[in-house]
Amino acid sequence: MPLDSRAPLRPIPVHLITGFLGTGKSSFIQALVAAKPADEHWAILVNEFGQVGIDQALFAERDDITVKGLPGGCMCCQLAFVLQAGLVSLIHQARPDRLIIEPSGLGHPAGLIDVLRGEGLASALVLQEVITLLDPRALEDARTFEHGTFQDQLSLAGGVVLSKRDLSTPQQLTAAHDYLEGLWPRKRWIAELGRDAEGAPQAMREGDDATLIEWLINGIETEEDIQAFAGLAMPAEHRVAHASARLASTLPQDGDAVDASRSSPPSDASSSVIPLPGAPVIEQAERLGHASIGWRLAPAEVFDLDRLTQWLDGLPREWRVKGVFHVQEGWRSYNRANGRAELSPSSWRQDSRLELIASHSDGQSPMDSSVASPFGETAMLTQALLACRSDGAAEPFSFFR
Repeated sequence: MPLDSRAPLRPIPVHLITGFLGTGKSSFIQALVAAKPADEHWAILVNEFGQVGIDQALFAERDDITVKGLPGGCMCCQLAFVLQAGLVSLIHQARPDRLIIEPSGLGHPAGLIDVLRGEGLASALVLQEVITLLDPRALEDARTFEHGTFQDQLSLAGGVVLSKRDLSTPQQLTAAHDYLEGLWPRKRWIAELGRDAEGAPQAMREGDDATLIEWLINGIETEEDIQAFAGLAMPAEHRVAHASARLASTLPQDGDAVDASRSSPPSDASSSVIPLPGAPVIEQAERLGHASIGWRLAPAEVFDLDRLTQWLDGLPREWRVKGVFHVQEGWRSYNRANGRAELSPSSWRQDSRLELIASHSDGQSPMDSSVASPFGETAMLTQALLACRSDGAAEPFSFFR
C-alpha cells in the first residue's frame, strides 16, 4: 500500500527497540519520551504477543505523542500483512517527526526490517537505529539464552542497552559485556540502564557523555549493519507463521470473495467487547511455542492491592506477568519478569487488564490438542483474579435480576 502525495517530504526516522520478554522495552521508551525534544511529535507502535494490549496502556496520553497498539501476535510473521497498512494509517494520521517501534519480545527483527524496507514504505521511512535491550541476568537462564530469537535480536542490533543495571550484580554486568564483545558484527555502542534511588531511569554509555535522547537522535545504521540485516533470516517457526498468515489473508472464507478489508490492521482490543462487572473479557492465544491468556475487567471493579499483589507474586516464577489495575489507592501497573515484580502508578483509566505469557515445556507443540495449556484451568485463574477485588467490588452482572 503506497503512501499518497500527502506523505511527509522527508523520510521519517524509525527506531526499532527490540528485546526478549521482560527486558524493559516499554520503560526504556518511556525514558526516551520523557527527554523528547519539545518541538517533535512522535508516533509509537507497540506490538504485543498477548491479546489484550497492556504496554500501550502504560503510556500517558499526550498531545505530542501518538501511541498505536498492535496486539495479538508477532508483527514480523502473523501480523506482517496488516503491519504495512497500519503504518501507512499511522503516518497519515499522526504526521510524526519520529517513529518508534516496539516489537513483541518474541518478535524476530528480520521480518520487520523487510517490511520497513519494502515497496510503499521505503521512500517514507528510514531505519535510523536498531537498539536491543538485554537483561544481564538472562545470560544465566538457559531457556532464554539458547532461544534463537534472543540471539538474533542481539545480532541485529547496532547498539545494546544492558537494562535493569540496578538489579544485576557486578559479575553479571561484566559477563554481559564480555558476551557482547564476542558478537559479530561488533556493536557500535553498549549502554547500561537502571533506576536511581528515587526510581528515575539512569543511563550511561561507554566512553560517551551524550544524553539518552542524543543516542536515539544521532543513531544511524552503517553498511555493515545493512549486510547483517540481509544475512539473517527468520527462524523456522516464524517462517511457518508468516506463511500461514499469508495463506489466511488470501483465502476466501465461507465461500465469499476475498474482501480487501481483511488486510486492514486489527482493531485495538480496548475497542472490542466491553467487559461488564463480574464478567471479564478473556482472550487466549498460542503461537511460537508460547501461550498467552489475558483478562480485561470493568473499570468500576476495584482491587485490593495487597491481596492482588500477593496472588500475582505467587504465580509461577517462569510466567511473564503484566497488568494495569484499578485499586483502592488509584490505578497501578504491575510488571513481573524473571520472578521480580515492579509496581508503579498508571495514568490508564479505561479498564483493568492482566496478561500472562508462558512457554510450552519440553518443546511440545501448542498445535497438538493433547498438550495442556501451561496455565491450567482458565476458570480457576479467573476465579482467583476476581477474588482479589476489594470488599466494595461490583457484583457479577446478570441480565435476569
